[in-house]
Amino acid sequence: MLKISNLQVSYGGIEAVKDISFEVPEKSIVTLIGANGAGKSTTLRSIVGLEKPKAGKIEFLGEDITGKDTNAVVSKGITLVPEGRKVFPDLTVIENLKIGAYLRKDNLQSDIDMVYDLFPKLKERSWQFAGTLSGGEQQMLAVGRALMSRPKLMMMDEPSLGLAPLIVRDIFSIIKDINSQGVTILLIEQNANMALKIADIGYVLETGRITMSGEGKELLTNEAVKAAYLGT
Repeated sequence: MLKISNLQVSYGGIEAVKDISFEVPEKSIVTLIGANGAGKSTTLRSIVGLEKPKAGKIEFLGEDITGKDTNAVVSKGITLVPEGRKVFPDLTVIENLKIGAYLRKDNLQSDIDMVYDLFPKLKERSWQFAGTLSGGEQQMLAVGRALMSRPKLMMMDEPSLGLAPLIVRDIFSIIKDINSQGVTILLIEQNANMALKIADIGYVLETGRITMSGEGKELLTNEAVKAAYLGT
């Protein structure tokens, strides 16, 4: 579904992403793991058009989308759940969800109902301002807002960041549910243990380069990955 070839991204004179290549098969869960500053978020931002690559190629469903405008990328079926959730705090839950569908012209109610089925707490708080929600509820809202665009590929940047362990388990369970409905997932996550448990394929990024790849369960048992990212 997604093919990244020799991607390079720079900020000023600093190379954040150094010639990386990887693929995301349709209906899979793929995770990128690595320390802060490894280039993970920059990679996602480049895919969705928020950063312009210095070199390389990004293909989605066989089409070259390298450097395209973000609106154009979203209209193709790619969405990003950003790090830090980035909900609109002074808008209600329902208003945040509708913003996720800003490119659509059809009726939204069935999709709103789908999000509420997935996140019953959001339905209870439909008219509450997003800024008054808990961290976990805001993350649910960020995911729900992304689903409103009916994505083929959902990219998620650190969905468990700052959340309590019980909420983290819920979020990862929901990621699997979304994937089971046919949505392909590209996941960035510092909780490497949880990410690799649900991932079909994992890639390890270190200082802008992919240094290792394999099946999620394979990387979970890799001694170098265990030492560097799993705390064992």
